[in-house]
Formats: sequence, structure tokens, C-alpha cells
Amino acid sequence: MTSNKEPRDLNRDPITGTPGAHPVGVGVGGLGGAAAGMVLGALGGPIGMLIGGGIGAIAGASAGKGVAEKIDPTGEAGYWREEYSRRPYYDPKYDYDRDYGPAYAYGAAARSNLRDRAWDHSTEAELERDWAQARGQSQLEWSDARAAVHDSWGRADRTYRTYEATDRYHQSRFDQAPYRDADAQYADYQPAYRLGTQARHQHTDREWDDRLETELGQRWNHVKGESRLGWDEAKGAAKDAWHSVERALPGDADKDGR
Repeated sequence: MTSNKEPRDLNRDPITGTPGAHPVGVGVGGLGGAAAGMVLGALGGPIGMLIGGGIGAIAGASAGKGVAEKIDPTGEAGYWREEYSRRPYYDPKYDYDRDYGPAYAYGAAARSNLRDRAWDHSTEAELERDWAQARGQSQLEWSDARAAVHDSWGRADRTYRTYEATDRYHQSRFDQAPYRDADAQYADYQPAYRLGTQARHQHTDREWDDRLETELGQRWNHVKGESRLGWDEAKGAAKDAWHSVERALPGDADKDGR
């Protein structure tokens, strides 16, 4: 081995059921095809909803250490910078860098630090209490910051749950994977599965082709962590994850017959 923009309205969160979270985008009822049904079942049920609602990247997600890693702050900041002015709670008298940015960062960090907690009255009270210290120069009082914090928390929650579900799915199929090297372990391939999962969400308007494969290959050394695989060995797993996600999303179930 070698070394879319989303709708403005905020629907109920598919996990907590509370209003004001990042919109779901799709529901299980919108999935088509037997293949999509099988993938949804194997991935634990809500995977289509989770990915349809948007997921981010986990910093160090490719190090093969499980889903305890933190949400990638740079990637999330970039996402929310593009998205915040389209949110229904957006007020033009506040800007991103000074006001909304700290709220989004706070929500993602809170979800990372409180991994076993749900968004409920107790959690919200704790976040409200600590907002005065976390806000920095933000002019947002908690009544204005709450929706942005909840939005970011919801996106982070779906990110963790998506990676957890896809990790379980690919690990359960790993022994039968045709691309598996006999001397490699699941941990060697886990970064590639996560790369394929995140890339399929990121590039919703693309298909897996030679150009995409090359682009992901250029990212591999930056995300592989402790994997002992070179891209030639790992790309089969990334492609497998890409198509697994693709089949779990509406309109894609029969795209390539996989």
C-alpha cells in the first residue's frame, strides 16, 4: 500500500421536532425506487432527511477516530457567510463578521461539546446563560441570536448523525467490499467513505466521473489522517460512499442502476 441554497422557511428539525432548525429539504416519503429504500434502511432510516437537510465536514473526520471530532469551523463559517442573509431571521442592520458569525460558531461548538444532549429547554437555558461570554463583539441579544444558534446547532447535529449512520453502514459491508485490500483495515478506508459522503452532498449537481475522481484524489492526502492507503487504493471506497448517498436521495435512485 502507498502511503443549494435552501428554502427560506425553517421547518421542524427531523431529529428533535422543534421548529426553527435548518430546513430538511427532503422527507423519507419523497424517496423513490427499491434501491433507495434498501439504502435508507441500511443507513438507519433518516439518512435521506439528514443529508437532504445539509451536512458539513468534520475537522479531522478522516483520521479514523470516530465521530467525536469537531465540526470544521472554517468550512462552517464559509457556509453561513453565504447563507445567513437568506435566513428568515436575518436583520440587515446586523452583519456577518461581527454579529451573526459568533452565533453560528457558538451553535456548532455547543453541539460538538454537548454531544449527548438534545436541544431542549434545559440546553437552551444553558446556552442563553453563556451567550454573554461567547458573543464577543456581537450586538445580538439572545432573543435575536437564538435562531442563528439553533440553526447552526441543527446543521451540526445532522452532520454528526449522518457520519455515524454512514460509518455503521459501510463498516457492516466492509468484508464484502470488492476494492478491499486484504492487508487493510476498516480504519484505512473510513476517511474515503467520509470523503465520498461529504463530496456527494457538496456537489449535488455533478456525477462521479474522471474529473471528480481527480479532484477528490487531490484532497486525499489532506484528509486521510492515519490511513495507510494511497488514493488508488482508497478511491473505490469514496466512490462507493458517493453512490450510496446518491441512491438515498430523491431522483437519484435509478440514475446509474447501482
